[in-house]
Amino acid sequence: MSLTDTQSELDHRRLPIDRVGVRGVQFPLSIADRELRPQHTVATVSMAVDLPHQYKGTHMSRFMQVLHSHGSELTVANAAAIPRELLNRLEARRAHLELRFPYFRSKAAPVTGTQGLLDYGVLFEINAEADQTDFVVTVSVPVTTLCPCSKAISDRGAHNQRGVVTLAVRFTQPVWLEDLIELIESSASSPLYSILKRPDEKFVTEAAYDNPVFVEDLVRNVALKANDHPHITWYRVEAENYESIHNHNAWAMIEKPKVDNPDRE
Repeated sequence: MSLTDTQSELDHRRLPIDRVGVRGVQFPLSIADRELRPQHTVATVSMAVDLPHQYKGTHMSRFMQVLHSHGSELTVANAAAIPRELLNRLEARRAHLELRFPYFRSKAAPVTGTQGLLDYGVLFEINAEADQTDFVVTVSVPVTTLCPCSKAISDRGAHNQRGVVTLAVRFTQPVWLEDLIELIESSASSPLYSILKRPDEKFVTEAAYDNPVFVEDLVRNVALKANDHPHITWYRVEAENYESIHNHNAWAMIEKPKVDNPDRE
C-alpha cells in the first residue's frame, strides 16, 4: 500500500522552525553513582530537531524509534549518542535531547547518623550540530540559608528558610553528580536532611546560625568553587530563597566562563 508522506510536502510560508519534536516521554534510565553503583530512575525525555522552511513537518515516529532502539533502559553513554542519531535519521542540521530525572542519595544525619534518602533534580541537555556536541549538566539542590541581616539586628535568633540552588556546568571531563551536590551544599548555611532526630536538629540549627548567607553569598560561594574545579569550563548558578518572613522570594544568579585569573577581566 502506498501512503501519502504529508510531512515531506512543501510548505510555502518560508518559516523555518527552530525545534520540533516530542516531549513528556517517560523512559527508564540507569546512571552510575560515584561508587560506580547503578541507580535506576525514570527520566522525562524531550527530543527535537530543526525543520527547514520548505518542509511541512517532521516525522514524529522516528524520534521514538531512535529512543527505543537503545533497549528498555537508557544509560548516559547511549543517551549521549541520541542527538547525532536524530541528525541522521531526520536529516536535520541541529538536534536536541533533554533528560530530566530525580537522583537519590542516602544521607546520614550529622549527629545520630540516621540514614535517609534525599532527592535532587537533574537535567542533562545534549545538543548536536555538524561535528560538534554540547553537553550541559544541571543539578538542583535544596539547602538551608540563614539571613545575615536578621542575625545582625535581632536580639534573639534570626530567620532562616529553605532555598534551592541550581548549578549548570559544561566540562572537559565528566563530573560526578555527587561532586556538584556537595559543592553546593558546602556553600549554604546548612545542607538539608530527610531524617533529623533532636540532637541532629540542634546541630543543624546552630550550624546554620554560625554560617549566615544571603543569596548573593550563596551564588558567589558556588561560583568560586566552580572556578576552582579542574574540569568545569562554564557554569550558571542560581539561588532562590523561599523567604520565611516575606511574601516574595530572594534570587541571585551568576553566569560566566571559568577564568583562571579573575584579575584579567
